[in-house]
Amino acid sequence: MSPKKVALIASMLLATTQVQAQTPSGTLVIVPAFGEVTQANDQAVATFMIEEQDKDKTAAASRVNQKMKQGTEIVRREDPQAKLKTMGYYTYPVYPEDQPLPHGVPANQKRVATGWRVGQYLEVKTTNIGNLPKMTAAVQKVLGLNGIQFGLSDAATRQLDDKRIAATYQNLNERIASIARAMGRKPGEGLIETVDFEGSGNYAGGGANEDRPQMMAAMRGAPQQEQQVAEPSFEPGETTLQMRVVGKVRFK
Repeated sequence: MSPKKVALIASMLLATTQVQAQTPSGTLVIVPAFGEVTQANDQAVATFMIEEQDKDKTAAASRVNQKMKQGTEIVRREDPQAKLKTMGYYTYPVYPEDQPLPHGVPANQKRVATGWRVGQYLEVKTTNIGNLPKMTAAVQKVLGLNGIQFGLSDAATRQLDDKRIAATYQNLNERIASIARAMGRKPGEGLIETVDFEGSGNYAGGGANEDRPQMMAAMRGAPQQEQQVAEPSFEPGETTLQMRVVGKVRFK
């Protein structure tokens, strides 16, 4: 190949490379962004329970009803603003443990209950976190603490969601500015055409991050009958909300 043809081919390749390196006008860029905010939990949902067992179903139910009433009154006295809900009332027969049947006794013999188990649950929702240990200890004189979860109240959730949206949109603008600089453009040259706060990328359902407030592990314990119960220790923890957003940006 002659030197002239070699020089011509090299010149054409250099021109092609320069054209490909240039950013064409009207470039559409898909920009993902992410936001995360954290806030201390301000709400607790405690579940108390009572269970009694007796040969007489009426006697067991009577004791459960009486103690649940006492526990409810204690909660209302210790935390007047708390929201209460009784739930999960149950009555089950108690059967003796299965034992080998005597010779000649039919295997399909009907089992006979020897007693009854009766119980009920009480849910207490409160934002008075500071008073929670004192209230819980008072209730544990009558009812058992079955579980407790910490999270955000409705008002706190709305406030945190506002912050989450703002943080996510700020991250989107920061990433657009970074992309513009990488392309040799000014951030002002980019026009945001679409903002998808679902973060799905196809502008449909299925890709959004749900609000999943992080709940603390439940505490469990049997009903206590002591006159005085030491106050338990609680750490409400924090809740983190996340959001993903996808923006369509067209540069001039």
